[in-house]
This record gives sequence, C-alpha cells and structure tokens, in this order.
Amino acid sequence: MRLTILATSLLFAAAGACAADFNVRDYGGNGDGVTMNTAAIQKTIDAAAKEAGTVVFPAGTYLTGAVFVKSGVTLKLDKGVTLLGSRNIADYPLMPTRIAGIEMTWPAALVNIYRQDNAAIVGEGTIDGDGKPFWDYYWALRKEYQPRGLRWASDYDARRPRLVQVFDASNVKVGGGLLMRRAGFWTVHVCYSSDVTVDGVTIRNNDDGKGPSTDGIDIDSSRKVLVANADISVNDDAVVLKAGRDADGLRVNRPTEDVVIRDVIVRASKGGITFGSETSGGFRNIEAYNMTFDENTPVGILFKSAHTRGGFGENLRLHDITMKGTPIVMRINMNWNPNYSYAAIPPGEKDVPPHWKVMATPVPKEKGIARFSDVKIWNIKATGAKSAFEVAGIAEAPLQRFAFDGIDIEAKSGGYIRQARDWRFTNTKLTLPAGAPVEVGKDSRVDGLPAGTFVVRDPVKKEG
Repeated sequence: MRLTILATSLLFAAAGACAADFNVRDYGGNGDGVTMNTAAIQKTIDAAAKEAGTVVFPAGTYLTGAVFVKSGVTLKLDKGVTLLGSRNIADYPLMPTRIAGIEMTWPAALVNIYRQDNAAIVGEGTIDGDGKPFWDYYWALRKEYQPRGLRWASDYDARRPRLVQVFDASNVKVGGGLLMRRAGFWTVHVCYSSDVTVDGVTIRNNDDGKGPSTDGIDIDSSRKVLVANADISVNDDAVVLKAGRDADGLRVNRPTEDVVIRDVIVRASKGGITFGSETSGGFRNIEAYNMTFDENTPVGILFKSAHTRGGFGENLRLHDITMKGTPIVMRINMNWNPNYSYAAIPPGEKDVPPHWKVMATPVPKEKGIARFSDVKIWNIKATGAKSAFEVAGIAEAPLQRFAFDGIDIEAKSGGYIRQARDWRFTNTKLTLPAGAPVEVGKDSRVDGLPAGTFVVRDPVKKEG
C-alpha cells in the first residue's frame, strides 16, 4: 500500500520536472482579484492537456468559478498565487456527484478533478472559497426548514460548492504546501476514486465566522488513499471516512478501503478522526497514526452511524494519537443525530424533489444495522479530558473485538461503554476521580480495565 503511493508520488515528481508550462496570463488571465478568470484558466488547462503540461500563474489573486483539471495536467499554484472563488452559485455548474452519501446533481467544486487520470493540484499558493455567502444561505434555509421537520434536508437543499473535488478519478495528487481556506462546503472530497495522495495541505475554514459542514478531508467510497502532513482547522469533522447513506448508499455498495492517514494536526473540528455517519458501503483496512488534537476538537476518535445506514467496519487501526484537552477521547454512537439521520417527508409537503424521495426510502431493519469489529487502538495519550469513553452500540450488532493497548487517559470521568463484546485492554492507565469510573453495561464484555477504574451497571440508554 505505502510503496504504491510512494511510487505514484515519484511519478508525479518526474512528470512535473519535464512537462511544459502553460501560463494563464497567455490565455487572458488577470490576477487583479476583480477580473473573472474562469474561461481563461479553463483554456489554459485544456491547452496543457494536449501535452500533459503544467498550468502556472503569475503572482496575484484570480477570481474564478469552477475549473476542471484534465488528465495529465498539473495545476500549480506557487506562493503568492490565490484562486478566489466566485460568490455567485451560477458559476459552479450542476453535475452528477455524491453529496453526504446520496448521488444527486450538485454544484461543481471550485477546483475539480472529475473522471480524469494522472492529474495534480499542487504548490504553496492558496485556494480560497470565500464561503461566507454560502454559509449564510445554509443557515437561512435551515432556519426555514427546521420548524417544518426538514432538518435532514437542509444540507442537501442548500447547495454549496466544495473547494476541491476528486471524483471517479485515479492517480491524483493534491498538496505540496497548499493553503485551503473558507470552503463553501467540504474542503477536499475524494469520492469513487483510487490511488489518491493528499500530502501537504493547510486547511482553515473558520475565517469570517465558523462555516457549517466545512469538513477538512472526506474520503468517500474510495480506495488506496494517502492523507499526510495536514494541518486542519474546520467547523466539522477534520479527517472523515464515508461510504454512502441509507438506501442509496446500500444500492451503490462501495467501501472505503486501503487508506493511510498520518502526520495530521487538528487545531479545531468536531471530530479528529471520524468514521461515518455515512457507513453504508463499509470500511476496510484503514490505518491512522501520528495525529494530534487539542481542546477545540470535542471528540478525538469518533464512530457514528444510524439504524438505517448499514455497512461495516473491519481491520481498522488507530494508533500514536495525542490529545491535549480534547473533551471526549472516544465516542461511538450507532444512533447519531436522529433529526438529521432519519429522513421522513412531512405530510402536506408538495413538489417533493427526487432526492427527498431517495432519502426517505425505507431500509429493512436487517440491512440498516452497521457492524463494527476487529478494531485495534494503541498508543493513545490523552490529558485534560472530560470523558474517556462514550460508547453506545446496539443490541442487534454489538461492537465486537476492539483491542486497546498502551492507553493513557487522564479525564474527569470514565464515561460509559455499552453493547460492546470481547473488548480487551492491555497496558492501560486511566487517571479518573474515585467517584467517576467507566460504567460498563451488563450487556457488554470488557476485559483488562485497571482495577478500581470501572464499575458494571445496568445500561442506561444515552443514545441520540
């Protein structure tokens, strides 16, 4: 896996060394921050595609709508170059994609590698989505939708551009020192793709206020992906694995697998390393290590799903993670955020869009159960936590065979573990107040927690 990714990166380096440069200025580009450059940038990309060339920019700020990097092309943003996203949603054409686990038409991203091979977006410049107008639109729509029982639809109907989309593509590189900021929606979305490297990115989505749903890096039903050397500050999940939602995700049935995530600093997020909530296609062979989270990330290790999601997680390996002040070290919730997770079209709603009907399609109970097993977590150091564990599986599919080793957690409470079977702790140190141990439900089998740090009790439902 790692050798394959390294070989891909070396190929990019070799190709970049000999490829011809195509300067946006020669195709009408103007970096004054005011001139619209969409057509000029796209003309440059199209010309470079004929010779597997590199698109380059003189220093400046280039206002643009969606652009599409073609096979063989490297889009190179040197230091001093900024791509500034248009505030007009019409500058992002609607096209088939997947958003939050559902296949539907959606605005293109600011920079797209869409059904292409051997393409790259690199450099020490900036991609700036100028996302606040799209954030404001989302909040206004959600305020309108929530009283109508449509909280679940607001993320899908408030169509906002992602910053970078890698869709149905292969042999792709993103990074090399890029600063990505103010994404209208997710920042880097890798979907239905393979052999993708995201290496060397800084993501900042909390300028101009906190942007809703501004995930950092989303790996979605993709395989052979490396995420490395990322510095992330966002207002949702920092690095997140996804694989489809409910009936539509089960229909597509594509897992996220063979992924390595390493050397990541998370300065602000809602989850440091997250699986879900779109779990329908499942997760297999994921490794994450050398990650650091602080007090601005409420949950360090997060698994979330719902009773209609389905899917699985197996051979997941999380290790060498440091948390400083992260309130909750590990949370697993198989009934996450019901107002968002369960789509039901209220009576009286007219002119219902097709994606609402897709989202409201019933899922048979047996297909809606997410099953997680054979997870290994080791070398976790957490200080200043509020709670060590908040784990809630479901009776139909207990969380099975989680192995912990080298765990050192200092917290105000041990929290709780419920519906967990064959969990084993070795070399574990829990520093907890005497009156706040880990509450292990009688529905669980957990071995190896240090004496005096846990108590077995009848489970109390705390899902949702």
